[in-house]
Amino acid sequence: TELEMPTVNLDGEVPVLASDPSVVQSLESCAMTWQKLISTVLKEQLKKVPQGDGALAEIDLWREKNAAFSDLAEQTKLPEVQKVLKILQEADSECVGDLQIVLSDLRKYHLEALDNVKFLSALERHLKNLAHGTGADVLNTIPSLLSALRMVWVMSRHYNKDERMVPLMERIAWEISTTVSKFVDLHTLLKEDRAAAKKKITEGKSILEQWKKCYFATCAQVEESGSERFWKFDVKRFFDKTDYMAAICQDLYDIFQVVTEELYNIFIPELTTVTENPKRVEALLRGVNGLTSPMKELKFDPLSIKNARNWKSVMREFREEVSVENVKQIFVQNLKDPPLYKNHPPVAGAIFWSRSLFYRIKHTIIRFQEVEELLASDHGQKVKQIYLQVAKKMKEYEDQKYKEWRERTEHIVPQLLKDNLLTVTTSSVTEESGTTKKSLCFRVSFSPILREIIIETKYMEQLGLPVPEIARYVALQEDKYLGYTSRLKDMLGCYHKLMETLNEAETKLLDDYIQELWRILKSGHKRLTWNSLGIGEFIFQCTQAIGKLESLVHQIHNISEDISSKLLFIESANLFKLPLSKNGDELPEAKEFFDYIKCERAKDVAHIVRKYSAIPPLLIEVEGQVANTNTGKSPKLTSYYAYWENRIYQVLTQLIVKNLQAFNAAILANVPLLQIKAVFSVPEITFQPSASEIDKMTAQAIQDCVEVTKHFIRWMHGTCIECPPQHVRKDEVVTFSFYSDISQSPLMIEQAVLITQNVHKVLASLSKYLNQWNRYELLWKSDQGTVLERLAAEKPACVTFDEHLQFYMKVAQEVTQQPLIKDEQFIRLQLAPLAFTVQENAKGWMISLGKLLNESAREELVRLRDEIQVSVCGL
Repeated sequence: TELEMPTVNLDGEVPVLASDPSVVQSLESCAMTWQKLISTVLKEQLKKVPQGDGALAEIDLWREKNAAFSDLAEQTKLPEVQKVLKILQEADSECVGDLQIVLSDLRKYHLEALDNVKFLSALERHLKNLAHGTGADVLNTIPSLLSALRMVWVMSRHYNKDERMVPLMERIAWEISTTVSKFVDLHTLLKEDRAAAKKKITEGKSILEQWKKCYFATCAQVEESGSERFWKFDVKRFFDKTDYMAAICQDLYDIFQVVTEELYNIFIPELTTVTENPKRVEALLRGVNGLTSPMKELKFDPLSIKNARNWKSVMREFREEVSVENVKQIFVQNLKDPPLYKNHPPVAGAIFWSRSLFYRIKHTIIRFQEVEELLASDHGQKVKQIYLQVAKKMKEYEDQKYKEWRERTEHIVPQLLKDNLLTVTTSSVTEESGTTKKSLCFRVSFSPILREIIIETKYMEQLGLPVPEIARYVALQEDKYLGYTSRLKDMLGCYHKLMETLNEAETKLLDDYIQELWRILKSGHKRLTWNSLGIGEFIFQCTQAIGKLESLVHQIHNISEDISSKLLFIESANLFKLPLSKNGDELPEAKEFFDYIKCERAKDVAHIVRKYSAIPPLLIEVEGQVANTNTGKSPKLTSYYAYWENRIYQVLTQLIVKNLQAFNAAILANVPLLQIKAVFSVPEITFQPSASEIDKMTAQAIQDCVEVTKHFIRWMHGTCIECPPQHVRKDEVVTFSFYSDISQSPLMIEQAVLITQNVHKVLASLSKYLNQWNRYELLWKSDQGTVLERLAAEKPACVTFDEHLQFYMKVAQEVTQQPLIKDEQFIRLQLAPLAFTVQENAKGWMISLGKLLNESAREELVRLRDEIQVSVCGL
């Protein structure tokens, strides 16, 4: 398409030509012609679509568009065209605007076509391999093609959108399926060598699978590349057809595998022994090839998804035809362990399995009989013989299984019905406390063999086989037996659950009740069998006895929980309640701190002792439930009293140890709890109170904590009654408490020692800190009078006095800049008193030096006065 050039002379300057109306009119006519021509070309090219279903057609389309757009675009760049545009613009012609719009569209579509041709050309080699290559070529091309498509998606300005990429992908999928269809043509394959046919089918299936595999691998790569736009296409449009074709390729492979490896290996050698009668040979060959003949006569393409239903019917018929030899192999291989249907018993299930195989080969041999020529041949007779042999073995197998089952059932069922209802075992369980609890475990003794015989009997009758009368009787009683076993299991479940809730102390406490329950249960172990008439009554009695014991246990457990809650309250008591700081940051003095703890402890001890005193009445309540007495000293509860007394000992031990541990943790924490003072006590710096006094206070607090246990009086042996005070001597009374045992506990002693050591370490650290104040020790260690007398005797100059005064003034100022508080873990050391003392000492030295300086100056002035007077008198 060529643009028609203007006929007017364009030589001359643009402004001059633009001012000539005749020139402008001629050029406007030309511009309108160009506009119409370019618009027509654009419309024609934009309407065009690929000529064909393949991806190469899309490349051809864009090349054609690019050629057309490029031709016009190059013409618009000609000098004549450009000068016409300039003249019309200079003349403010109305038609130049429309022409510029068309030229802009031309440039846009030209750039698009140019870009698409550039990127699609990168795919061309791969697409040609898809369309014209061998199976191996196509298989190797697919990964490279998908990689190139990913590059196009990332870099192209137009093929990075779904509306462009999806149709291209569909064309590629069409190309792949068409290529596979060419060399996986069933009619052609059936005429070829079977090995070659299998190879083509395998290649075709691999190509179809490779296409899908590489596509999803590329999808993952696009996502991992960090691109904001992923391949989220409708994959059904790409793979519905290719997936279906892959499945058909597998079917075709199965067909050729069966024909090659199984049927021809059986039938073809027989052809050499057949009579020379051509018709006879042809008949046998028709029989042998009869399996594939329906496929040779197909009137449809099996690779087309619209023919899926027809192909499924063909495959079903084919598989039925090839089942004889396979059934034989299945039967032989699984004789010892036949595969059973769900819920089928072993013997009846095995017979059912054998019969199902027999029906399969029977159905198949009937189909073979329809081809008389095949069965009339020697080989046909051989196949028939195989069928008869297998059928005979199956019948023998069934008869043997049935015979063995019948004999075993008639012998074992009477014995199994004589089994007792229950079996008994003794179990030992070690509890958390370390004690061992022994109990009797009962199990329902309904033999699984008897249950299996019931199921076998039902299935044997379904198979039409006669069953022994004893087996039929048991089967008819199945619901009764199932009801009994279910009720027995529920009853024993309640029993075992109840016994598991008892600890050793409770088991001893309830020994009489448990023995009575065991007596009732043991009748099911020693006397009653599955033939007995009193099974229902036995279950009722057992359930009643278990319920009675369960009610008693429930009441005891309620009381036990009440006691445990009181012990938990005792164990959780805080024996080291710490005082809160007064007035914000002001901490209590050491004595005030320990006095507060002691006072608060006394209040809490009174409370927990009341909790302890409430325990014996609860044990007397248990005594009333178990022994029908309320003495607090029932022999039946001796071990139960001991159990709770031991629990109390453990709780009190935990109470003391945990409180000492908490106090030790408070000492080690970097939170000051009390304050002491650093003071000057001639001739050294020390604490107030002293370190030894603090150690004594700490030791006393520990001792007071342990002596809390003196308030918990022990019970008399075999009772829950507190021991009365014992008069050992005339004025000495001994009270039996838990103190004597707990105070000797290694855990308690360890914590006490640890607290003492940690307090000592804190005080030692503070003492070390105070050592830095010893640099001022000259203030108090030097005898002020002696030092000043010696200084006065030396009659120092004023500058010497100034040096001494400056030193003590510096000391006084330096002390005011020192930290007045030192926190060391739980102790706050107040340094203000010490600083004040040092400052006052320094000031004292300064005053004394001032007095000495004053006296020295006065004496010097007097001396000077006297000298002046003598001099004056001499004159």
